[in-house]
Amino acid sequence: MTFSRRTLLGAAAAGSVAVGLPGEASAASSRLFRESLDYALGKLRQVAPNVTSFPEETKFEKWIYVNSGGWVGGFWPGMHWLAFLDSGDEQFKKWAVESALRLSPRRTDTSIHDLGFLFYPSWVTAYRLTGDVSWRDGAVQAASSLIQRYNDKGRFIRAWGALGTPNNAGRAIMDTMMNLDLLTFASEQTGDSRFLDVAVSHALTTRAKFIRPDGSTPHVFDFNPDTGEDIGPNTNQGYSPTSCWSRGQAWGIYGFTTMYRRTRRREFLDAARKLADFALDALTPDHIPVWDYRSPLAPNDVKDSSAGAIMACGLIDLSRASGRASYYVAALRILDALCRTCLTTRSERHEAILARGTRNRRIEVGIEVSLPYGDYYLMEALLRVLKPRELGRAIGL
Repeated sequence: MTFSRRTLLGAAAAGSVAVGLPGEASAASSRLFRESLDYALGKLRQVAPNVTSFPEETKFEKWIYVNSGGWVGGFWPGMHWLAFLDSGDEQFKKWAVESALRLSPRRTDTSIHDLGFLFYPSWVTAYRLTGDVSWRDGAVQAASSLIQRYNDKGRFIRAWGALGTPNNAGRAIMDTMMNLDLLTFASEQTGDSRFLDVAVSHALTTRAKFIRPDGSTPHVFDFNPDTGEDIGPNTNQGYSPTSCWSRGQAWGIYGFTTMYRRTRRREFLDAARKLADFALDALTPDHIPVWDYRSPLAPNDVKDSSAGAIMACGLIDLSRASGRASYYVAALRILDALCRTCLTTRSERHEAILARGTRNRRIEVGIEVSLPYGDYYLMEALLRVLKPRELGRAIGL
């Protein structure tokens, strides 16, 4: 796939970010992105020696932790793997290995859908960068745990609640699109089609039930867990069942694009484009997503920088998958805005990289904080621009 220079510059004309060929940014943007990634690596070097658990969010500019890893545990080792990929510094590899190994007990955890978040940035990337098959085998074991949450009546992966319990038994969420690539990896490595079949089935259900005609999505869709019949849209972190939570929309853009790359099924590419087009139309002029695109206070409500970082990754991938330069240009604008307005550079004591994150505005938890997934996907987006081939080797692009 190629883009002409005229096409790219024309697409960029409406914004401040100029780009060259796909995979390139302007010299000024490249300097900004390189400086921002260097800042991230410096922050990790400063903070990592004192971290013995899994960062969950910041409070007063310091990480607070979830000892089990919660659903976010994969991002801390993932950041260090990306830092090692960029720098070659063996200290980052050491930190990545140490923190990834602390996730070992979670390989058999069947109580959550988040095993892709936990094991893809940590163990799958570890396998790809080191070739050590113990990382691969652990990731496959996690995938085996994940498919136990598949409901064959409704053809979805249950999001929340321990297996065998009634609460949330019929609940599917947009976030799970990001956990499907652990299943495609397991199929690729084992030759067992069950993993891929579950991933495709869940993605098809998400496409059919979540995506509205205008391309917006709810956070949640509920089913009768016994019959698989529809109950309808709902939300946990969005403003309402009829709103559009921006991080969920970003998960969808990224997840559907990934599923298209793994399967070449056109409906997944079409779904990713539909979600991307809605989100881009809803962006404010500062190019940082509002926490929910349909909040009554939008476009002037609080932002979620993590949604922007995830969306930038997804748009870069979608640009290559679809052959449309406009998605790449839009990703650069978001990434430029994140680097210029959301880094923690104003405070030397800050332990995170990316500020202005929102965890759950609906219940007033984690407003204007830093989040480990914001930091991770910012680093991934920067590497997608600066070192796409190297990153591709690490995360399977």
